Formats: sequence, structure tokens, C-alpha cells
Amino acid sequence: MLLIDNDCVARVLTMRDCIDVQERAFAGLPDGASIGRPRIDTYVPTLSDDSYYRFGSVDGATGGILAVRLKSDVMVWPRDADGRAGSEQKYCVEPGTYCGLVMLFSTENGAPLAMLNDGHLQHMRVGGAAGLGTRLLAREDAHVVGMIGSGGMAQTFLEALVAVRDIRRVRVFSRREANRTRFAHDMRAKFGIEVETVGSAEQAVRGADIVATCTDSMTPVIDADWLEPGMHVVALTPREFDARVAARFDVRIAQGHERLALEESERFSQRVSGSPNAFIGGSNEERARLPVSRGERVDTAGWPVYTDVITGRAPGRTDARQITFYYTVGNWGVQFAAVGGHAYREAARQGLGMSLPDHYFLQSIRN
Repeated sequence: MLLIDNDCVARVLTMRDCIDVQERAFAGLPDGASIGRPRIDTYVPTLSDDSYYRFGSVDGATGGILAVRLKSDVMVWPRDADGRAGSEQKYCVEPGTYCGLVMLFSTENGAPLAMLNDGHLQHMRVGGAAGLGTRLLAREDAHVVGMIGSGGMAQTFLEALVAVRDIRRVRVFSRREANRTRFAHDMRAKFGIEVETVGSAEQAVRGADIVATCTDSMTPVIDADWLEPGMHVVALTPREFDARVAARFDVRIAQGHERLALEESERFSQRVSGSPNAFIGGSNEERARLPVSRGERVDTAGWPVYTDVITGRAPGRTDARQITFYYTVGNWGVQFAAVGGHAYREAARQGLGMSLPDHYFLQSIRN
């Protein structure tokens, strides 16, 4: 059993490998060689009147490995002057620290294989998904990126876009000037391309070949009027675009579908913003803390998915003037199995990670 921390993951996992292993894993979905369970969140009220505890889990299997991703967060939604949640923040124990783990098991004999920090792995997984969708749908001659957001996810989004297209110029906007300035400096140094900061989301989007949104915003960050023929758009969350924006897309492809076929009830909801499937504890008064999707979230249930395109059941881009969109939500468990499995195999091959005794995890008492 290997304990693999974020530094180790960063040493062994390249973005190109991250994209390629996901591509292979997704190819196994139609015939059942890969399989995943949708994410489920459990919400429990905290003693504070402005937060909730959230436990999230998802699992999936591919290539002989099953992954379980676990998250333990305190969720806080700062309110604007109208009392509406403007962004989503999270922490574990105290602001600035987080708890996320990926457990890997052998599907051949059930053996526990590894436990990984999920921080770097999560950023690479999501960035890799953006790259996978961009490789599938963006024009081959796409060179200019309009980036909205400047955090860790935006960095791996851009890393993935650079891996699959000849990116030459980036325009970045985020709410805090210092953050977008730092992003531009770091990305110029890392990729050797032109990265310019701009003063609005519209300035970032107009004239771009690829538009990427990577924010924690609870409301849409792009406007339908900014979109132009030939663009490819990729989003981190469903809150970043609305129905009017989605109507402009000529080709709309979802990575997968995460909703469970369960009826809404007092204790189960698919309307908690940021959670595809939420089991909710607490009183009516406590549940009022939770941000509810306000109608902006687009119903993607009927959209074709990635595997529909690669198997020919649905078309991808067929014309250079089409506006295409790739929705990076779905197949999360399979992603963790593919990317986590690759990181584990590379760490084991290179003799990295901390070895833990098997008897910590195996027992003689039947469970």
C-alpha cells in the first residue's frame, strides 16, 4: 500500500498522460470495460449559521483499478447585498486547508493499492478533461484562448489546451487584478506564450478561438452576445453559463451524466448548487443556508456525451464556423481511476511514495 502525496503526484503525472489515460478509459465505457458511480454528497449543518458540512464521494473502475474519491469540506457561501450567494468557498479544519483523498483498489483481488492526496490530481484530472474535449471539438487552427478565472484550475485548463492545440496567445480576466496579473506572469514563464490581462470577461472572450471558464462564481460569467462563429467553449461548472448561452452552441457535448434517477424529497435534492446529488440533514431553518440553483443551470440530460461522438452515434464539429461546447461534468469516478491509477503505477515504478504495511488495511475478521 502506497501513500502518495501531492508532490509525488506532480512528479509523475504529465498533462499529456493525464489526457491520454482518460481518453482510453472513456473508450471503455460503451462496452462496460470502464464503469463509474455518480457523485453523491451528504450535507450536515454545522454550529455556525452560515455554513454546512459536506461529505462527497464518487467511485469508478478502469484498467484493473477501482478508485474512490472522498472529500470532507465545510462549505461557506458569502452573500451579496441582496442576500444571494455570490461565490462558493470551502475548507477543512480552517480556511486554507483541505481534505480530499483517493483510495485505489485492485479489481483483480481486492487489494488496497494506494491512498493519494487529491489536490494536484484533481486539478490535473479536470484540466485533462478540458483538453480531451478541446481535442475532440476545437478547430485545428485554434490559437487564441479567452480565459475567465485565474486560480489553480485555470492553470491546468491552460496547460491542457496547450497540450492539444498550438496556443499562441491568451487573454485572462478574473475579479481580482492581482490574481490575473500573477496568472499571466506564471503562464508566460511556463509556456513561453503571450498572456495578457484584460479588464472584463467580455474583453477576454471576444475574438478568442477557445473560451475557458474556471471560476467559483454562482452566476453565469459569459454572455451569449459575446460568442462568435468558430469558437470552442469549455466550462468548469454548470453555474458559469445559462440557457441563453447554451442556445448559441451549435454542438453541445457532455462528458457524461452525474444525476441519479431519484425523486426530489425533503432529504434528497438535485437543486443544491454545486451538487449533482445531495442528501441533506438539518431542520428547515438550517437547510435554508444552502444555495439553491436559481434556474440558470441548463438541463444537459438530453445532450450527447463524449462516447457518443467517438462511437459515431452523434456528430462532433462538422464545420469551422460552428460554436462547440464541451461540458466537463461526468464520468468523474472513471477519471479518478484512470488518472490515479497512472500516478500510482508511475510512483511504484520509480520507487516513490511511502509504503504502508498491508496489515493496516487487511484483517482476519470477516466484514
